[in-house]
Amino acid sequence: MPEHPHDTYDHLISLLDSSHVDYRLIDHAPEGSTEAVCALRGHPASEAAKCIVLRVKVDRRTTRHVLAVVPGDRRVDLDAVRALFDARYVGFSDPETAERLARAVPGTVLPFSFDPDLEVVADPAVVTQPKLYFNAARLDRSLLISGPDYERLANPRIEHVAGPPSA
Repeated sequence: MPEHPHDTYDHLISLLDSSHVDYRLIDHAPEGSTEAVCALRGHPASEAAKCIVLRVKVDRRTTRHVLAVVPGDRRVDLDAVRALFDARYVGFSDPETAERLARAVPGTVLPFSFDPDLEVVADPAVVTQPKLYFNAARLDRSLLISGPDYERLANPRIEHVAGPPSA
């Protein structure tokens, strides 16, 4: 767990800078809701990365934690995640566990994992986005990167885990 709230932000920026990828920081009013922050940033929700920490019970003794990354206009398909891991149960992680593993407060979770106990699974619709927006481990700052650059840096498992777009 980072000692200071912005350690995860600093870790992200160091990763981006050392990888020499193009990215842009966007300052805005503090906001953690996907729909509201998309409006502040001025883009459709389909270009946002929605990041949800899930608890996956594979069997009675084995629990894994998965960071599901889906487009901002979609929900995580829990049945797809359950099938993917051949799990007995999949549900949302409790806030304390999610914050500890993601190293960020709710509403600022990155589509990256800096914890070996948090596996990243991204929907193909995320990594193919020419423009991918997400809160940068802060409520008042977002980041814009290409989906292919995100895939190269985060190295997520690519699987269909998003439900249909919201109406």
